Amino acid sequence: MSIMVSSSQTHPAVPHSIRFFGRNVAATPQRISFPSIIRRPTSVALKCQQSRRQDEGIPVEDVNILAKFKSRHNYIRVLEVSRKADHPFAGSRLLLLDAPGNIHSISFLFKSLTNTYFDVFATLPPILPPGPIAILGFGAGSAARLILELYPEAVVHGWELDPSVIEVGRKYFTLSKLERQYPHRLFIYIGNALKATLKDGFAGILVDLFAKGSLIPELQDCATWEMLRKCLRKDGRIMVNVGGRCVEAENRLRDGKVVMEESLKAMEMVFGEKKLHVLKLGNGKDDSSLALTGDFPEADAWKKALPGSLRNYVHLWTPYSG
Repeated sequence: MSIMVSSSQTHPAVPHSIRFFGRNVAATPQRISFPSIIRRPTSVALKCQQSRRQDEGIPVEDVNILAKFKSRHNYIRVLEVSRKADHPFAGSRLLLLDAPGNIHSISFLFKSLTNTYFDVFATLPPILPPGPIAILGFGAGSAARLILELYPEAVVHGWELDPSVIEVGRKYFTLSKLERQYPHRLFIYIGNALKATLKDGFAGILVDLFAKGSLIPELQDCATWEMLRKCLRKDGRIMVNVGGRCVEAENRLRDGKVVMEESLKAMEMVFGEKKLHVLKLGNGKDDSSLALTGDFPEADAWKKALPGSLRNYVHLWTPYSG
């Protein structure tokens, strides 16, 4: 799971990064250097890695630490950004995981859309056949919330490895409210997302699987994509957050751009070169990407089925060319 910030004009990408005292903190997962917060620097500086803009700072007094602890699988932190902050995350809560502090979920108090790749995920339901949608890498439920609110017929099944992440989602990200509101449309499972299965298969699958700041290694393996393809119903699709060069793993050998390219290559080998499309976010155009399987939908029909605020994403997709 991870985060990218975008706007209708610039579409800054998934990792967008936050840093403190000039330390890169960032993200496809957006990342925050948590120890720097504790030292209370004068500001939290946001650096958009896509455009290389710097020094868009948030005063540290505008950031509140709501939770900080280690679970079996993650180092978990929850931050709240003041509504008064002059920053794209003003009025939000952020879920940070991993030692570097990658942002895996975001929610705003007074709006549903996030101006991140979660909004791109929310464009998937109109181009799917009837049936349930799987979210592999559920986090605190950012993608599920959008889909359930925007599409009254959608049914979501989410998998998350760490039960502590789900508990944090329930306590700090209104996930418990979402579960009460949609008891017959939202189902959450604790366990390995790559073992997700459902009788009759899924109409669509959203893949957002990161660990230790990097796409999990299984996503560079053709066998994984073949297995996921078999989990789809006829004409089903997969949309994937594949990260990009801004993703900084705990292991420096796992370069974000290289891992992204290896993942896309593995997908192409399974789905075919004409059935894989890529959406690149960020001014650099290769900073962070999402992938979509299947024949490209008819653009006008897709746009018509989307809320106006999401229609601009339709024309950002291009055929994958390795």
